[in-house]
Amino acid sequence: MNIKPLFDRVVIKNVEAEETTKSGIILTSSAKEKPQMAEVLAVGPGGKVDGKDVTMQVEVGQKVIYSKYAGTEVKLDGQEVIIVRQSDILAVVE
Repeated sequence: MNIKPLFDRVVIKNVEAEETTKSGIILTSSAKEKPQMAEVLAVGPGGKVDGKDVTMQVEVGQKVIYSKYAGTEVKLDGQEVIIVRQSDILAVVE
């Protein structure tokens, strides 16, 4: 299924969390923190949002860091994705 976000929305997919610490300790699923890094899957067209012109700053394929409690989680074709506003994206990871 193809998803096309509207306005300033961005569809992202979480990057898997680390399963071991730097010292080599293996983490259980309950001990892992929810990752805040994700890959951009789709980007809306931007345009007028709340009376202001919004230009999209992210592109498909980029890795981004987003706000911890941002977005709406959606299951699409058995895959969990998150739909966030561009303003909830804090940085692009290069």
